[in-house]
Amino acid sequence: MIRVAALAGPVLGGAARVAVGVLWLLEGIEKYRAGFGASDILLVADGAARNPRTPWWFAPLDAGMQTIPVLFGFVIPALEVLLGIALIAGLFTRLAALASIATLMLYWGSDQLVDQYPVMVLLSALVLAAPGAGRYGVGMFTRLSEPAAPASARPLHPRPASSSPPAALP
Repeated sequence: MIRVAALAGPVLGGAARVAVGVLWLLEGIEKYRAGFGASDILLVADGAARNPRTPWWFAPLDAGMQTIPVLFGFVIPALEVLLGIALIAGLFTRLAALASIATLMLYWGSDQLVDQYPVMVLLSALVLAAPGAGRYGVGMFTRLSEPAAPASARPLHPRPASSSPPAALP
């Protein structure tokens, strides 16, 4: 029973990680297929600048989007594809999940509300919360996704699984 509970975090977190990764990958590919670029960035920036629901903290990003829309038109789909690949592969899992949430909050800040964004935030939060969400992926070979348990957390001499107390020393 303990073994099942120990696998629940990595399996549930891994499933959430792959699911949100697939959603990001599809978002980025769709933008590339649609020819997403500078004109789309300017459309978002202009809409955010005129929208009273846009929060104050979005203004500097909006100014940057209006100044260099070609760069943002390239970076946004590339970021989405990279997030998708990193999450699906299990590489830099926690960093990718945090970047996923931050990116979605920026999208919401510009009032770009898409139906799957709340689901993507919840899945990303689950990846952050689940212990070992990146265990079964590329990260398990590189040790880049999840740090190993510190030596102080591991017992030096594990006790046998018997229920009787240890014998007294003579």
